[in-house]
Amino acid sequence: MDIPVISRIGTAIRTQRVAREYGIDALIRILDEYLPAPQISEVRRAYEFGARMHAGQARQSGEPYIYHPLAVARILAEMRLDATTLCAAILHDVIEDTPVGKDEIARLFGRDVAELVDGVSKFQKVEGMSRAERQAESVRKLLLAMAQDLRVILVKLADRLHNVRTLEGVEPAKRRRVSLETLEIYAPIAQRLGINTLRQELEDLSFQNLYPNRYEVFQKAVNDRLGDTKGLIKEIEHKLERALKEEGIGASVVGRQKNLYGIYEKMQRKRLRFLDVMDLLGFRILVSKVDDCYRALGVVHHAYRPISELFNDFIANPKVNGYQSLHTTCIGPQGRKIEVQIRTRDMHHIAENGIAAHWQYKLDGKNPGKAASGRNDSQTQPQNRAREWLGNLFESQTGAAPLEFIENVKVDLFPDEVYVFTPKGQIRQLPRGSTAVDFAYSVHTELGDHCVAARVDQQLEPLNTVLKNGQTIEIITARHARPNAAWLNYVKTVKARQHIRNFLKNQREDEAIRLGRRLLEIALRELNVPLSVLKEESTGAVLKAFGLQDIEDLYVSIGSGSRLAPLVARHFLPDPNQTTTPGESVPLAVEGTEGLVIDYAKCCHPIPGDEICGYVSIGRGIVVHRLECKHVSARKGAAQERVPLIWAPSVQGDFLAEIKLKAENRRGLLATVAGEIASAGSGIENVQMPERDGGDAALEMRFVITVRDRVHFARVLRRLRRLEPVQRVTRV
Repeated sequence: MDIPVISRIGTAIRTQRVAREYGIDALIRILDEYLPAPQISEVRRAYEFGARMHAGQARQSGEPYIYHPLAVARILAEMRLDATTLCAAILHDVIEDTPVGKDEIARLFGRDVAELVDGVSKFQKVEGMSRAERQAESVRKLLLAMAQDLRVILVKLADRLHNVRTLEGVEPAKRRRVSLETLEIYAPIAQRLGINTLRQELEDLSFQNLYPNRYEVFQKAVNDRLGDTKGLIKEIEHKLERALKEEGIGASVVGRQKNLYGIYEKMQRKRLRFLDVMDLLGFRILVSKVDDCYRALGVVHHAYRPISELFNDFIANPKVNGYQSLHTTCIGPQGRKIEVQIRTRDMHHIAENGIAAHWQYKLDGKNPGKAASGRNDSQTQPQNRAREWLGNLFESQTGAAPLEFIENVKVDLFPDEVYVFTPKGQIRQLPRGSTAVDFAYSVHTELGDHCVAARVDQQLEPLNTVLKNGQTIEIITARHARPNAAWLNYVKTVKARQHIRNFLKNQREDEAIRLGRRLLEIALRELNVPLSVLKEESTGAVLKAFGLQDIEDLYVSIGSGSRLAPLVARHFLPDPNQTTTPGESVPLAVEGTEGLVIDYAKCCHPIPGDEICGYVSIGRGIVVHRLECKHVSARKGAAQERVPLIWAPSVQGDFLAEIKLKAENRRGLLATVAGEIASAGSGIENVQMPERDGGDAALEMRFVITVRDRVHFARVLRRLRRLEPVQRVTRV
C-alpha cells in the first residue's frame, strides 16, 4: 500500500471522528438544551449554506473545511451563546474564503449576522503593506467591530481557540507565529473581557506550541514537585467544607492544580526560579451572598495560617474586566502554599464567562421570558466595562499608525492594577507601574498637559514617581507647562502616551511650518523672486505640482527636511529653466528655541559663537555643523542641501560641547574635575575613561558638558587648566 493511500485512509478516519464530535448533529444536540426550535432551524440553514460555499475546500489536516466553523460554533454553543452568534460562527470564513459578499449574507441571514461575519474577517491585503501592518490593521478592524457588537470577539476567540487546538498539522514557523500572536493579543483580550475559560486554554495551548521543550520540562517539574496531589486536594477540600458547614455557610469547595502558563508567566514577571514558586495549588470557594465571602475568609484563615501580604480584596476593588473575588494565600499541609479564591456564584459565572454571561442570562434556558430576573443587571457590568475600555482605546488612538496602534493595544491589555485616590476621595484604577503623569491624564487631558509635580499623601514628589495602592494624589500644574518627550520613558497608560505623542507631533509641525517658511523665503530672495508669490492665489500651481493641499503642508515638508527649499523655490519662477541673477544670500538665524526641527550634530557639537552651516536631513530637519567639521568638508558637493546659518543675537538654551582632558592620575581626580565643571555653571552629560594599565602616570578623559556659548565654554576651560593635576584641556 503506497503512502498516498495511507494518507487518505488516515484523513478518512480523522474526518469521521471530527464529524462525530463537531458535525451538525452533535451541535444540534447541544442546542436542543437551551434554544427554541425555530432558532435551531436557522442555525441548521446557516450550516447548509456554509457547507455549499466551502465545498471542495480542506484544512491542512485533510478534513473538509466546514468542520472548522462547526467546531467554532460548538465552542460557542457550550458557552450558551445565542442563535445569531452561532450562525455568524458557522459563516465566519465565508466572506474571506468564498465569493459570497456581506450583502448576500445580510439578505439571507439578516444584518446582524452579516456585521458579525464582516467584523471577524481579516483586513484585506494592501500592496506594499507588511505582514505586521496587516495584522495590526486586522486587530484594529476587529476592535472597531467589537465597539459595535461585542459578540464579534466571542466568535474570533472561539475561532482562535479551535485553530490553536489543531496546530499539529501546521508548519513550525506558522505554528510559532500563531501561538505568539495568541499570547500577545487574543489571550489578553479574553482576560480583559473576563472570559477565563477561553483564556486559560488559549494560553496553555499556545505555550505548548510556542515552546514545546519548555512545556514538557514544566509539566514534568510540576508533576515531580506535587507528586500525587489528588489526596492532598481532597483533604483540603473536606477540611474547608466541614469548617464552613460548622459556621452555617453553604459553600462548595473545588481544588485544582494551576495552569502551566500561569506558573511560567509568574516566574517571568517576578523573576523567580521554579523552586521559588510555591502556590501551585489553588482552591475556589463559592457561596451565595457577599457577606458569606468575608465570613468564609475568616474560616479559611482559622483553618490555615494566612500570609498577610498575599491578600487582595477584588470585591471592594473589582478588576478592570469586572472580576470580583477575595484572594488569600495560606500555608497548607506539608508546608505547601495554597491560594484560595472566595466569591459568590454570580461572581464566579462572570469570572469564567465575562461578557458572554450577558447572553447566557438573556437566553436563560428555552424560555426567554425568564431573562427578566434581576440578575441580568449584574451581567451587563462586564459589557459596560468592555465598551468603556474600547471607547477610551479608540479615543486615544485617533490617527495612530498601524504598528503604533498594535503596540498601544498590547500595553493596554496587561493592566495589573493599582488603586489610588483623588483629593476628593474618588478611586482611580491605573496599571501597576503608573506614575503621577498617568494619574493626571486619567483625570483630565488638560491636567496632564500642564502638570509639573505631584503631592503624594501630602508629600511633594516628581512626576515620574511610581504610584502605590491607597495613595492620595494631588497634581500641581503651571499655566505655561507643556508635555515633555521624556515623559514617554515612564508613562504606562495608552491615554497618557498617545496624548503626549500627539502634542509633540503637533509641536513639531508648528516648528516645521515656521522653519520651512523662513527657509523658503531665503531661497526665494537668493533667486530674486518677490515674496508676494507666497500669496494664496500664486501658490496653486506649485502645490499641485507637489501634490499638497495648502501652503502649510509645503512649509512642513521643507522644515522637516522632506524637500529642499532651493529646489522648491525654483518652481515659483515664471520659467523654472531660466537662469537668474543670484540675489543676496541671507543666512538663517538659529535662535536655539526651534526644538525638534533643528538638530545639532554630535560629530562636532556646535555652540553659539562658532561659525556654522546646516544640511537638510529627511526626518531631522536641519542638522547644524561647525564650519571646521570634517563632515562639512566631505560634503562640499552637496550644495543644494546646504543652508547658510548664523547664530541669532538672542540665542537661548544650553548646548553640548566635548572636551578632552589629560591629567596626572591621582585619587579623586574625577570628583575634582566634576566639581570644577559644576562650579563653572556647567553640567556633565557624559564621561568616557579609556581602559589603561595600572602603572600609567597620566589619564585621559573625555567629557560632554553643557554650555551657553563660547564665552561660557572658555570660562570652563580656564578653570580646568588651573587645576594642579591637569596637564592639557582641548575641545574635540
